[in-house]
Amino acid sequence: MDLKTASALRRLRLVSAPEAVSFLLLLVCSVLKRTTDFNAVPVMGMVHGVLFVLYVIFWADAWNRTKWSLKTAALYFVLSVLPAGGFFADRKLRRESEDAVIASRAQREGVVKAS
Repeated sequence: MDLKTASALRRLRLVSAPEAVSFLLLLVCSVLKRTTDFNAVPVMGMVHGVLFVLYVIFWADAWNRTKWSLKTAALYFVLSVLPAGGFFADRKLRRESEDAVIASRAQREGVVKAS
């Protein structure tokens, strides 16, 4: 894995968990708006919107650089629209990047041959 691909995956990972947190907070704020006088929906909506747009931009960049299959790319996109999906995306992306680092080191040390 080259440096640009690793950076694209890292950026996607870094925004996935905050995006999931903001989604959950937006849901809580929506319930509170309807049940109390507390209305933080405009603020949380903007925060979540910015994080979601960043997630989609970083997802598209990662898809382009990693050459994911349509199924894998669709999975990461679907995880972005589920309330806690960003946490699962972060976990899967961490595993994927760790596996790529291990494979890269093994190839560099001559343990495995490039295919």
